[in-house]
Amino acid sequence: MAKRNLVIDTSVFLSDATCVFKFGNSDIFIAFKVLEEIDNHKKRQDSVGFNARRIIKTLDEFRVKGCLSKGVRIGKGKGILKVEEGRLPLPQGLSIDVPDHQIIATALYVQEQHPKRRTVMLSRDINFRVISDSVGVPSEDYITSQVVDDADKIFMGLSELVVDDELVEQFYAEEKIIFDKPFQRERKIILYPNQFIMLISSSNEKKTALAKYINEATPIQRVNDHKKDLSWGVLPRNKEQTFAYDLLFDDDVPLVSLIGRAGSGKTLMAIAAGMEQTVGLGKKKYNKIVISRPVQPMGKDIGFLPGDMKEKMLPWLMPIQDNLQTMIGDKVMLEAFIEQGKIEIEALTYIRGRSINNAFMIIDEAQNLTAHEVKTIITRVGENTKVVLTGDIEQIDNLYTNETSNGLTYAVERFKEYSLAGHVTFTKGERSRIATLASKIL
Repeated sequence: MAKRNLVIDTSVFLSDATCVFKFGNSDIFIAFKVLEEIDNHKKRQDSVGFNARRIIKTLDEFRVKGCLSKGVRIGKGKGILKVEEGRLPLPQGLSIDVPDHQIIATALYVQEQHPKRRTVMLSRDINFRVISDSVGVPSEDYITSQVVDDADKIFMGLSELVVDDELVEQFYAEEKIIFDKPFQRERKIILYPNQFIMLISSSNEKKTALAKYINEATPIQRVNDHKKDLSWGVLPRNKEQTFAYDLLFDDDVPLVSLIGRAGSGKTLMAIAAGMEQTVGLGKKKYNKIVISRPVQPMGKDIGFLPGDMKEKMLPWLMPIQDNLQTMIGDKVMLEAFIEQGKIEIEALTYIRGRSINNAFMIIDEAQNLTAHEVKTIITRVGENTKVVLTGDIEQIDNLYTNETSNGLTYAVERFKEYSLAGHVTFTKGERSRIATLASKIL
């Protein structure tokens, strides 16, 4: 790749503090305004604050090596890192009082100083890139933790397979079908551990069977809907919810991810399964349920709310409490469970440093997590703890992620090849007819 000048926006540094080492021999330019914006984020207690502190430390290490205003070599075979201040008059329509415009002004200056070399503005901010292109500076997105090229390629956890009618009959009769590698090659299918399969008869498309693939050495098995284990009245209403219960009650699958639109039942199913295995009538597998969801922005807005940590988290966890109250039907009983420590409300900000044992852990709205935050959560998991990640990748509030790079998608794609994890994508809404319609047309 030809050497380029890269002007890096604040959003790039806050999404990946190590980005300066990933551009080969290209020269990197940082506007003064970017340094100021990074400094404004350093006290945050989330991944953005972590990245801000980390890049500040990295820049200080470069400062020791040389003068940043003149340029410091990043490393062997790499370009230079330079802090730059634009000195050009701004194009009509841009204002020096607007931070983004100041950064673009720096890019214009770099472009003028190096007319024979391509200058590119890197930013995660879509509107920023549009403005940059509009004034003559080519812009690009910075893709960091993207694990798939397109949201439609995200692993769904289900494959539909047309087979001979005899095979469907055999499955119902014996429940012993081996999907080994030759079989998969012949059918041109790729199956992952704990993936669900809908067998469809080639002679009658309405004749189907729901199965679960474990591995090539293990016969596929019937999906367990766990209706006999349910004492809270939350029964599966469609095949995806049936798949979800199969994974949520499976002791061999400590990590479960559920993706679906609002009203699909993903959060309710997770809570119901947690309640059954914690305070239900059957066997108690876990000591408590730990429930949390990201606060946007994490570690900042929460600090301005009155009360202790639980009181601060209450507004953000109202959807969780709505689900709990719907299921329990008694606010007094719900409060008793919380007081007894059977249901624990935890802020993700304070997960780091903990080791969570013997718990059924639900992270709702996980699409707003970064890959780093997901790693932080999962690495806190101790013995006999199950982690359930739920979210809707079409409703992302985090400015530094998208459908293909958020923490939920990252976890789904990274864990799909491992038997310790399972995933289900919900495609049908069950909240109400109007809610289902709204999710489709609005």
